[in-house]
Amino acid sequence: MAWKSKLLGGVTGLVLAWPGLAAADPVTDAKIAALEEQLALLQAQIADLKVSTSASISALRSDATTTSATIANGKPTIATPDGTFSATLHGVMQLDTAKYDQDDRLPAAVTARDLSGGANFRRARIGVDGKVFGNFDYNILFEFGGSGAEDAGRVQELWLQYSGLKPLRFRIGAFAPPLGLEDAASVNGSLFPERPAVADIARGLAGADTRIGGGVIGNGDHWFASAIATGPLVQSLNSGATAFNAPIFDEQQGYALRVAGMPLHGFDWLVHVGANASIVAQPTDLGASAGTRYALQLRERPELRVDGTRLVDTGQIDAKGAQAYGLELAAQKQNLLIQGEYFDISLDRRNPAVGASDPSFNGWYVEGSWVLTGERRKYNIGAAAFDAPGVDKPFDPSNGQWGAWELAARYSTIDLNYAEDSLIAADRVRGGQQDIWTLGVNWFPNPAVKFMLDYYDVSVDRKNTTGAAIGQDYRALNLRSQIAF
Repeated sequence: MAWKSKLLGGVTGLVLAWPGLAAADPVTDAKIAALEEQLALLQAQIADLKVSTSASISALRSDATTTSATIANGKPTIATPDGTFSATLHGVMQLDTAKYDQDDRLPAAVTARDLSGGANFRRARIGVDGKVFGNFDYNILFEFGGSGAEDAGRVQELWLQYSGLKPLRFRIGAFAPPLGLEDAASVNGSLFPERPAVADIARGLAGADTRIGGGVIGNGDHWFASAIATGPLVQSLNSGATAFNAPIFDEQQGYALRVAGMPLHGFDWLVHVGANASIVAQPTDLGASAGTRYALQLRERPELRVDGTRLVDTGQIDAKGAQAYGLELAAQKQNLLIQGEYFDISLDRRNPAVGASDPSFNGWYVEGSWVLTGERRKYNIGAAAFDAPGVDKPFDPSNGQWGAWELAARYSTIDLNYAEDSLIAADRVRGGQQDIWTLGVNWFPNPAVKFMLDYYDVSVDRKNTTGAAIGQDYRALNLRSQIAF
């Protein structure tokens, strides 16, 4: 009966130990009470944390749907914190004031005897751009400036772009297709008041401002490419007329293509190369009643537009197509920049007269700048072109800061003559040759304000239809005042 003995012994021990257990109850109760108090405190803290977390989450949700307003470099922007939606107000005002110095004893055949000096707003633009639903970009821009006189106002740009398939961007609407190094650069940061004449003529075939088109633009860290199919100009549709003031029966069809990039580059230097093409596949049909039904015309002002007179002009050429091919080259070392382009332009005659051949023209320019204050012009790979230099020390005389200062020089030439002395009148094109030397000083008090002072030496060699000389040499001085944001 060993198990009975063990059970009896255990019970006897428990009875003997009971007084000790009973004596320990107050201590145990105190510990239990302390634990219960700590548990209550923890429960209160957890409750407070829940309330705080809930409030934070509500605030974050509220912030996610609340727009913010900012102004960077004078450009007002309204946007959601995640950038999914945004609207940025932008604009530019450019006031040109020019003086022309012409010879008083010009040949009798010269018609542009008194170019009109004075002042006009070359550009007066206001618009808005931004994003909708993240991957869609838009731009709306109106223009009230002009060449020689201000405009009543027109659509300058109006386009929509999808940017969700990087590195490509798909754009449609009214915009200037990127065609060439000078054309792709922003007019707000341009080195001179106007593009070189040959670059402006080439871009005008299938591109130019307000051109309606659609296509794809892409770029990487060191390359850029674009392919745009183009149609008519917006102002032609608005007025129901082309530049020749006749009804449109079929709109122009063309293509603007460009590849460019910087294959060589280092810490403070780069080399840019590029090629471009502006192709008119179908000129505008002006109708059977027009003097020249399918007219193409190459003409340009002398790189200054206070007076709107065009001194080189091929006149209307009956054509079934046209092509302009360009090559680009630029090199930058710290605050020194040199760039140039060459263009070859040809027209395909429609039903040419006996002995008449397809005319071709060419031109080129070279220009450079040196930023005296040490800043460098910014290379924008998104456009494969150079923008204005940064301003390290915005204008503040009290602290000895004078903004950024830049010296610039350019030589440009365009030859719109073709077989000008041919015995076959139908083969002759006497558009003229124009050569321009330009020297300039640019002052950037801050990133939004700019002043440009430029001196022009212009030489035009041209004959009229009878063979009389109608060219001339003259000088001009222009001051541009600009604010852009």
